[in-house]
Amino acid sequence: MDIAQADAARLSLNLERFVRALRTHIADEPISQSAAAVLSRLDADGPSGVTELARAERVSQPAMTQLVSRLRADGLVARRTAEEDRRAVRVSLTDEGLAALERRRATRAEKVEVALRSLSGAEQRSLLASLPALEHLAAVLHGDDAHRSSGDA
Repeated sequence: MDIAQADAARLSLNLERFVRALRTHIADEPISQSAAAVLSRLDADGPSGVTELARAERVSQPAMTQLVSRLRADGLVARRTAEEDRRAVRVSLTDEGLAALERRRATRAEKVEVALRSLSGAEQRSLLASLPALEHLAAVLHGDDAHRSSGDA
């Protein structure tokens, strides 16, 4: 099946709208979207340097340094001297940071669960059947080579 550019644009737009709506429904969360993005990246990829985090999150290094300092003050991340280069610093997720991230994810899942109930049974089944494809797509866009090469999803 050929995916038309219009289909890709429609999917992208609706995913964007979905994420934006989800953010709106959890606006009272104690951690910001930027903080959650950094915590999530550290959870997925492990300890990282401030420069790498800034590049990945598309913010300036001073902005990331400031965010990491706030996260550290809140006990959500730890900063340690890198073993491979004593001048560099590695940022890692703390247990408290992981717990905050998991609470945020649970809140989001609850909101999605409520929204899913508004769908018909057929719509729910169709959406849930597409999850493996969406997971594969996310992995490809994230740059996960293992998922990219397996074309069966």
